[in-house]
Amino acid sequence: MRSLPERIAAGARRGTRPGGAERRTGNGVSRPACPFRSGCIRRREGRTRAAPRRRAVLDRKPRLEVENATLDHVEGIVALSAKVYPEEPPYTRGQILGQIHAFPEGCFVALYEGEVVGYAASTLVQEKTVFARHTWDEITGAGYGSQFHAAGDWLYGIEVMVDPSRRRLRIGQRIYRARERLCKERNLTGIAFGGRIPGYRRHRKSHPDPQDYFEAVRDGAVRDPVLSFQAKAGFEPVMLLPRYAPDDKASGGHAVLMIWRNPHAGEWSEDQPITRADPDLVRVASVQLRAATLTDPEEFYRNVDYFVNIASEYGADFVLFPEYFSLQLLSCDGVELPPLEAIDRAAGFAEEFVRRLRDMAIARAINIVGGSIPVKREDGIYNVSHVFLRDGAVHTQDKIHPTPDERVSFNIQGGSAVDVIPTDCGPIGVAICYDAEFPEQVRRLSDEGARILFVPQNTDTVHGHLRVRYCAQARAIENQCYVVTSGMTGNLDNVSNIDIQYSQAAILTPCDFPFARDGIAAEASENVEMIIVADLNLATVSWARAQGSVRNMRDRRFDLYRTRWFDGG
Repeated sequence: MRSLPERIAAGARRGTRPGGAERRTGNGVSRPACPFRSGCIRRREGRTRAAPRRRAVLDRKPRLEVENATLDHVEGIVALSAKVYPEEPPYTRGQILGQIHAFPEGCFVALYEGEVVGYAASTLVQEKTVFARHTWDEITGAGYGSQFHAAGDWLYGIEVMVDPSRRRLRIGQRIYRARERLCKERNLTGIAFGGRIPGYRRHRKSHPDPQDYFEAVRDGAVRDPVLSFQAKAGFEPVMLLPRYAPDDKASGGHAVLMIWRNPHAGEWSEDQPITRADPDLVRVASVQLRAATLTDPEEFYRNVDYFVNIASEYGADFVLFPEYFSLQLLSCDGVELPPLEAIDRAAGFAEEFVRRLRDMAIARAINIVGGSIPVKREDGIYNVSHVFLRDGAVHTQDKIHPTPDERVSFNIQGGSAVDVIPTDCGPIGVAICYDAEFPEQVRRLSDEGARILFVPQNTDTVHGHLRVRYCAQARAIENQCYVVTSGMTGNLDNVSNIDIQYSQAAILTPCDFPFARDGIAAEASENVEMIIVADLNLATVSWARAQGSVRNMRDRRFDLYRTRWFDGG
């Protein structure tokens, strides 16, 4: 099932406001670091060694961020309200200042390349106020947020608005995640707001009494485009709020009190991004992709976007694709090239590949581990995995250990930098296929803080697949971490060296009491195109490392052995 914020955000795609309900009225307003550098040489035992290549980070600055609103954002928020509500007076600067000053933690902005494209304002109220009949003016202080109650136990929504030209970026979903997390962080009882009932205008003749209309919608006899959707999304309709927003003509000036109750409370990490409701729970998806001969590159990107969207709709934080899945683009040429020409041609797709998947990550609000694609550099071609974060940042990890076949057929060069990749779910590691068969590489990633390892693979035979699978399971056990694998199935009759493939994608866990008995959280059927999804609890990994039946990470004998890396890591 999709989590609460994803289900709510779908309302924006149906043409309703994100949140679909919060209105404002009043004052004329009617709504409701590595020590080596490039060129450095390290001497060791009389020999010279070139400095390791640092893993590239493409465009560190995020394109889309959700953060707490500050006074610097006020003018942008006012301008956004004018764009969102063109037929009504926009918020005044004073109202926005009041909302931020009253409860800065409850005000969020979405910034797209620095521009304000989304805004949400909330306040704290006591439960008796939530469940008493009230109007938008009364509970929000005419939009100024002045009714904020420091001892309030409910988060009350004043406003949610999204730039109409940016709604495909799922900004509403991100904002609702921020609100949900705030609710849980403060151990509040729940979230409440006055929900619009715009279908009342259409059904007014058959249901002249708004109370009758509310009951008919609640009981399923009548469908309201906003209220019915919000109820389906997990909000509970409680009671009619007569004359809640008199200028909301479609709703007859009325609204319905909608609530969502916080299902649990716990300890929260203060350094986690505000867009994640539960910093300990990460949902991952792995795509087992069937290779297909294509006639047009757009077929490839449509297929990738299809699976990215599915993973996003299921509430996944990450989606993993297979190693070399990008080589399907070679089939568009219709002619099989010799291996060296083929890999050079495939490297030519990299720039467009990065652009398209980066846009998908932003639009679908999900982190994409983009399998791998050949990348051409001055000293040769590398097998590179790109990690596209949902805030727009792009990181890369080279394959460190090309297989003998990769070196002979494609002349693939091995990378020289291994580091974790920072994400909004904490640091992660990537080990491309054969790399997972080298314990030292994965141990370094675990030592740097990775609790989830992604292993995109591409294997042609059962025994090739099982080598990666058994090693991936070993890495999960010895590092007490989660390992997610993904592979290709099917065949490509006109792509050199990718003629047959075998895969059984899996999401693997350590073997201890809190985890799956067999260490498998999810597993795909053999050689069938499909997607698998699992929830991974990072706190459980921390517990296992500290108090588990065995404690591999803690019980190492540093007095007897250790691994030293030439870059000092």
